[in-house]
Amino acid sequence: MKKTAIITISLLFILALSAEGAIYRYVDEKGVIHFTDSPPVKEARLVSRDSPRQRTSKRRIRRLSRGEMNSLAERKAREYGLSPELVKSVIEVESNWDPRARSRKGALGLMQLMPETAKELGVRNPFDPEANIDGGTRYLKYLIERFGDLELALAAYNAGPTVVEKYGMVPPIRETREYVRKILSRYQGGGTTTRIYRVILKDGTTMFTNSPIYLNNMRSF
Repeated sequence: MKKTAIITISLLFILALSAEGAIYRYVDEKGVIHFTDSPPVKEARLVSRDSPRQRTSKRRIRRLSRGEMNSLAERKAREYGLSPELVKSVIEVESNWDPRARSRKGALGLMQLMPETAKELGVRNPFDPEANIDGGTRYLKYLIERFGDLELALAAYNAGPTVVEKYGMVPPIRETREYVRKILSRYQGGGTTTRIYRVILKDGTTMFTNSPIYLNNMRSF
């Protein structure tokens, strides 16, 4: 019993320290079982190896300040042609800028991505602020393009696209309606208009905004 405990503890210790995630097992001439990340004998047998994706997800993520996350949100919003204030409003309502946030339903990170959605977006670590904001912003833009209406896009972000399509409007779900109201209140300063304009800039960039400040090539939804 004691010998088994020692072996188990040793294995866990090596698993924690192994940079490559490869663990080997071998028995020496005295019958002692060893676990190591560097096999000293040919008889050593591989018993565990992390995949490249697992090693990437385990990398240490630098803690960002609120100002750094704010700048990151603005940069990603502009990169994908969305209003920075809209993206920041979604983050504030979703997680209150907590990159380690986890909801009761399992949504993760700053923009509260569900694990399945994060996987579809290629976000390997939802707790990585940059990866989470990048994925969440891309998903929000997709929903705006899909529904052509900000209220419906936000409702879909909260309740799911299929639910919004089922009702053809913001679903009669209290949580979803309150969610949409909170974001619009922050984004529009309490305004009620939800018209979104699709603008093509001179360099070919497509931007979605609730402010019709560009007169050329403007299309409203």
